[in-house]
Amino acid sequence: MNNHQVINQSPVFQNQNLFEVDKPLQQLLKLPETEWGIDQITEYGALMGDERWIKKGFDANNYSPQFHSHNTKGFRVDTVEFHPAYHDLMTLAIKHQVHALPWTSAQKGAHRVRLALYYLHAQNEAGTGCPLTMTFSCIPALQRSMPQAQEWVAKITSAHYDERNVPFFDKKGLTIGMAMTEKQGGTDVRANTTFAEPIHERGSGKLYKLTGHKWFCSAPMCDAFLTLAQTETGLSCFLFPRWKSDGTKNDFRIQRLKGKLGNQSNASSEIEFDGAEAWLLGEEGRGVPTIIEMVALTRYDCMIGSSALMRRGLTEVLHHIRHREVMGKLLIDQPLMQNVVADLCLESTAALTLTYRTALCLENQDDVNEQLLLRLLTPIGKYWLTKRAIAFLGEAMECLGGNGYVEDSILPRLYREAPVNAIWEGSGNVQCLDVLRAIQKSPKVLEVFMDELELAASKNQYFDDFLVHLKQQLPSLEVFNARKITEMLALGMQAAQLLLHGEATTAQVFCQTRLQGNGMLMFGGLEDNNLAKAVLEASFVHLS
Repeated sequence: MNNHQVINQSPVFQNQNLFEVDKPLQQLLKLPETEWGIDQITEYGALMGDERWIKKGFDANNYSPQFHSHNTKGFRVDTVEFHPAYHDLMTLAIKHQVHALPWTSAQKGAHRVRLALYYLHAQNEAGTGCPLTMTFSCIPALQRSMPQAQEWVAKITSAHYDERNVPFFDKKGLTIGMAMTEKQGGTDVRANTTFAEPIHERGSGKLYKLTGHKWFCSAPMCDAFLTLAQTETGLSCFLFPRWKSDGTKNDFRIQRLKGKLGNQSNASSEIEFDGAEAWLLGEEGRGVPTIIEMVALTRYDCMIGSSALMRRGLTEVLHHIRHREVMGKLLIDQPLMQNVVADLCLESTAALTLTYRTALCLENQDDVNEQLLLRLLTPIGKYWLTKRAIAFLGEAMECLGGNGYVEDSILPRLYREAPVNAIWEGSGNVQCLDVLRAIQKSPKVLEVFMDELELAASKNQYFDDFLVHLKQQLPSLEVFNARKITEMLALGMQAAQLLLHGEATTAQVFCQTRLQGNGMLMFGGLEDNNLAKAVLEASFVHLS
């Protein structure tokens, strides 16, 4: 029986191009260096906003991966079964080189084009981002530290996704996972007890046997994994494949899959090594320096992922308030809602802008100052953006009321996804200690960072006052207050990049709301209604 009419509901946000509604992303890419990628980005934005691909994102999460330890005849197989939508999403992303573009394209701007592609992908489905990120980030470590890297790199960077559980040499395309932490150590990988012994001879590229365990192994159906194990000379880095070179299954076992708050489409596991064969990467005892570049790149991808989650939540909010009426007026015309959502726009745009500046550093590998700046931007951005995303998505959910809280909406999934970026690859304290370590090890790092902030001096009085205050606080940087200083550095860099490259009103209001000592702790702290409307207008293209 149909006894009522559905009225005053916003239509489902679908069949809209996620790139074409995103003014801040468009503005950052309006440069000759990235013009060559706009067609591909536009195409990917259309796919990620298409209802068919949105449904695949839901399906990949609603039907979690299933672990099968043995086959029907009792043979150990250690496989994980995914919903077909997961493989469809992986196939699409790899076809578009989300996992490898900077390594396969010689064109300037490749990191920024790849940022945009991954940013759009993670707005649809973030769990597939885990294997995409690790596959992307392993390339420098393999190229520098593995003598036989050429064959592996060619397959890792190919545009072919092969979901089959077969030996690496029978595949055209490979994905890479990671297995670092152990029960007793967690972030303190130097406490790892897994040990490695050479099979024939020692040295980079030689085969070793691993014995031990890993408390977290991400994406356990990848073709190979980077891991750490102790040798006679200390903690060392290895690449171990699912299958050995003779075509037999490698000697490691998946113990179980982790039950997680979010990230449901992606499998996270516990594993044991029982003489698993692995190639040594780099020198024995130099495991952390060997893998550190991969870790830095995965932390950078956490910045992209968190920025993407914020933007997708914001897009839902902006779409909703343009259709929903309360007390005879659209929500977008109600002053308090304008204040809250404009504040969310500021946060989202600033997150993307900081991430964009980090991508620019990655493109300038030969510039010493850019690499020094990158050394601080990565832990600062990883700390700040991943934490802000959690609060941001809670507020976004509230803007939709009950509709934002129920599982029919994408917002609960975005909200559950957000904490993994803060926890994975080093929690907040780890990032802040890394900031402290970088500054203490090389004071030039902080000098370059402050020089970047100085480029925006005299453009905004709030920023200038904040810069004076920041300089006064820096001499007090120590372990106890490392979070406070890291937050100040993050806000200063976000403000500077908005002043230098962002939309003028957005930059002005960000400085006014974020850099004053009397700023609010909650969203909705803008002081001028006209400025709030201008910020809203600068954040979203309303297509329908």
